[in-house]
Amino acid sequence: MSVHLFGIRHHGPGCARSLGTALAALAPDCILVEGPPEADELARFAAHADLAPPVALLLYAPADPQRAVFYPFAEFSPEWQALRYAGEHGVALRFCDLPQTHRFALRAPSEQTAATEDDLHADPLRWLARAAGHGDTDTWWDHLVEQRADSLDLFAAIAEMMTALRTEAGAPADELEAKREAWMRTAIRQAIKEGHARIAVVCGAWHVPALAQLPSAKSDADLLKGLAKEKVAATWVPWTHGRLAFASGYGAGVAAPGWYRHLWRHRERAGLHWLTEVATLLRRHDLDASSAHVIEAARLADTLAALRDRPRAGLDELMEAVRAVFCYDSDAPLRVIRRDLLVDEALGKVPDDVPAVPLAQDVAAQQKRLRMAVRADMTELALDLRQGAHLEKSVLLHRLALLGIPWGRQQTVRGKTGTFHEQWQLAWAPEFAVDLIAASRWGGTLEAAATALAVDRAAQASTLPELTRLMETILLADLRAAVDPLMARIQEAGTLTPDLGLLLAALPSLVNVLRYGSARAVDTQSLESVVDGLMARACIALPYGLRGVADDAAAGLLGQIIAADQAVRLLQNETHAAAWFDALEAGAASDLSHPLLAGRCGRILTEQGRWDAERAARQLALRCSPAVAPLVTAHWLEGFLQGSGALLAHSDALWRIVNGWLLAQPDHVFTELLPLLRRTVATFSAPERRELGERAAQAGGTPSSSIVAPAVDPTRARRVLPILHTLFGTRALQETVHDE
Repeated sequence: MSVHLFGIRHHGPGCARSLGTALAALAPDCILVEGPPEADELARFAAHADLAPPVALLLYAPADPQRAVFYPFAEFSPEWQALRYAGEHGVALRFCDLPQTHRFALRAPSEQTAATEDDLHADPLRWLARAAGHGDTDTWWDHLVEQRADSLDLFAAIAEMMTALRTEAGAPADELEAKREAWMRTAIRQAIKEGHARIAVVCGAWHVPALAQLPSAKSDADLLKGLAKEKVAATWVPWTHGRLAFASGYGAGVAAPGWYRHLWRHRERAGLHWLTEVATLLRRHDLDASSAHVIEAARLADTLAALRDRPRAGLDELMEAVRAVFCYDSDAPLRVIRRDLLVDEALGKVPDDVPAVPLAQDVAAQQKRLRMAVRADMTELALDLRQGAHLEKSVLLHRLALLGIPWGRQQTVRGKTGTFHEQWQLAWAPEFAVDLIAASRWGGTLEAAATALAVDRAAQASTLPELTRLMETILLADLRAAVDPLMARIQEAGTLTPDLGLLLAALPSLVNVLRYGSARAVDTQSLESVVDGLMARACIALPYGLRGVADDAAAGLLGQIIAADQAVRLLQNETHAAAWFDALEAGAASDLSHPLLAGRCGRILTEQGRWDAERAARQLALRCSPAVAPLVTAHWLEGFLQGSGALLAHSDALWRIVNGWLLAQPDHVFTELLPLLRRTVATFSAPERRELGERAAQAGGTPSSSIVAPAVDPTRARRVLPILHTLFGTRALQETVHDE
């Protein structure tokens, strides 16, 4: 019987290569790997060709799926190589870390006392890195271990180094770490008891000294006595290189997972292969990169490595060479390289027969049937809802979004007509696996789960706008079983809602639902009665709802009036439009209405032709009369003009009234009004502001020098006459210019 300890760094290609060589030489009959014992039954899938890293073991509490933990594996992870070796050679393999069923019940590591910078337990390798002249641990470990061309006595050296560090640091103060190591020692004793002759233990390098000498079984049993338990389930899920990087917040992450995979795949002359990939990538993005660049960068990287007394160029030297040779003082190529090569966002693959909750299986089946590739990087998806397959894809994305799984993010469609087009950006995140498990409490299929969640939200919603937005959502997700319960709630809430703002906020969503009815072949006839009732109540409430409103509330109500007006136009119902304009006219004419809202009502009536220019000018003159407080007038103007200065720019009557009112204000009043006026003018487009500025300068009798037309140079002007003659085919223009 012999126990062989292999201390590794998680996700290290050098350790993975050395471990593969060591296992081949040892030919173990039992392998213990640092990991959750609940996943022992899943280890056999590592030999499955369809389980392609990066992947992760997902362990979660079925009672609360959001309490979950991932154990990621990359192609270059030593633990993954141990799993593959065991599967290919039929060797018994078990995970030997403290079971997650106990760890869920223990204090979370994030709640433990933070270590100080000089504490060896915080980063034990940092001391050695500093002693070796390196600024950080990763660079030191990368050159010491990961880029090694051989595996000679690597694990013996790691064990000696960790023993010295732990002797200096003392026993770990972390209770969880002590229990983990006690459980690992117990697993080793169990393997010995079972009669295995050659036991390989693959664990983090820091744990090697604690496992080399086995204390009494009783001491470890006492340490593990009375551990609480919580039910745990496990499965395999796809993972990404981006989630293996430090930048993702992963504690055991690496700086450049794409580079480490490159080291794993290109053992010999990795630097030259890397620079070749850089050149290929840059050329793919239409950036200058040639074979000469590759040769020059390789020479520079090797020279830098020699100057730094390093055996070969590492990532630091290669990236410095890339910056100097390829980038021409620009960081843009470096950003492309970091994204596509240093991280190399790849998504793993999990076979269909891996245990999973029914909801996740249903989603995977639909993704496969609809041929929607699951990828970690951002992809574009354009849908035409008149095509059956495209409509099904849209329904799938909307149902997932309803469950809180934003695989697709809908974009604004430009240049398309009608409501038949949707534009999406798709990007799958590994965390969606946990979200699917959590959502499985609503149902075993995507349709059932989304329907149950929609019905529950309808029951919990307290306001009419919430309900109408939910109706729009379930129509997009084609959840027909949820329509009737939601309709009943909308009828109830609509009858009991006296608030004008809530009535107006509910209209756009319902009108959108009616619009989607034709695009999605959904019967929305029953909604028409709801819209009729809401429109009638809104039109009755509008003139009175504008009265006695505070400034802040008026600003919020303004947006609701604008949105409701757009909804009425989209509805294209003459009866509703007539009632709506009558309500707006009553609100605009009332002196009791808030001036901001009265101004917007007047603006809508003017734009829609209900008020002619004379009526609008008369109303404006009334609002700008000396009897009206300047601040009230300014609010009215803001409501009337906000968003567009076209009315003011193209109407002489309106311009004269506003200009005269402004000129009549005393200096102190004008100063008080200036912020409000500037806020109004800021909503105009740039051409409108320029035109109004020119008009204001001319109205004062002294045009601004910035807009005075320059004198015409006849000699230069005659140079364009032949071209104009060719374009217009006549000499009239030329003769006219000659005469002048």
